[in-house]
Amino acid sequence: MSVTMQLATPDALGEIVEAVAVWQHTGGPVQLHPGDLGWHWRFGRRKVAEAVRVWARNGHVLAVGMVDDGVIRMGIAPGVDEDAAFAARLLADLSDPKQGVLPDGTGAVEARFGTALRDLLDRGGWAADEPWTPLSRELIEPVEDCGLRVEVIEAHDVRDRIVDDRVAVQRAAFANSAFTVERWRAMAAAPPYRRARCLVGYDGDGDAVAAVTAWSAGEGRPGLLEPLGVHRDHRGHGYGRAITVAAAAALQRMGSSSATVCTPSSNVGAVATYVSAGFQKFPEVTDFRRTS
Repeated sequence: MSVTMQLATPDALGEIVEAVAVWQHTGGPVQLHPGDLGWHWRFGRRKVAEAVRVWARNGHVLAVGMVDDGVIRMGIAPGVDEDAAFAARLLADLSDPKQGVLPDGTGAVEARFGTALRDLLDRGGWAADEPWTPLSRELIEPVEDCGLRVEVIEAHDVRDRIVDDRVAVQRAAFANSAFTVERWRAMAAAPPYRRARCLVGYDGDGDAVAAVTAWSAGEGRPGLLEPLGVHRDHRGHGYGRAITVAAAAALQRMGSSSATVCTPSSNVGAVATYVSAGFQKFPEVTDFRRTS
């Protein structure tokens, strides 16, 4: 049976999240993760469905893409990593604006996995875009104490004050952030958050200074940190490293094999923070940008 591509529906999102979770494997590239879908869920289930494209063959989901600000972030099943015919279908859909994947003009593809697709994009004239640095910390050994008081928000244990602090740190850490308590609740009600935790770090004065969301993909699979930030009024005290270590410990408790993150290489401070928290830096990767 031929490969089909379709827009996701809200009712199908749970199945899609699980497919993406199964594709995560230790030592593999940092590709589309359930946490990426979960973080996007802050805009609501319908917005997630509108952003997601699904490729299937014989009823089996083999690739998922999430369109995010002109970039489609791809997750690809390991079984089709080197499948040239499947990759050719993906490329055709990505290249044709009539398919409704990417708009006409410039657009970009984040394809960190999928040997055949990456080869076709490269040979097809898609240019290297902004470099990103993948980082990972294995969670075999016990994770050290982070040195901060950390409050954890689970899906079944929501304390309004901690949620307020989580939102406040996010807004203070990222310029132009529009994060709200309502958006946090939309995210926390989503299927990916059943295997996730928000962590808020507090200094000795009781001020919320750093926050992160740690997303598990299931036991024995890599987890993801997305997003992580330090309050702008509390930078320069090592809180970024501390909350990163706390997130790694949270993922370890959830059974993750490793903690992963991918950050723009231009953000040298973030890269240094992750390295200081025990993460190994891997070679840079780039997105593929259409040039015409």
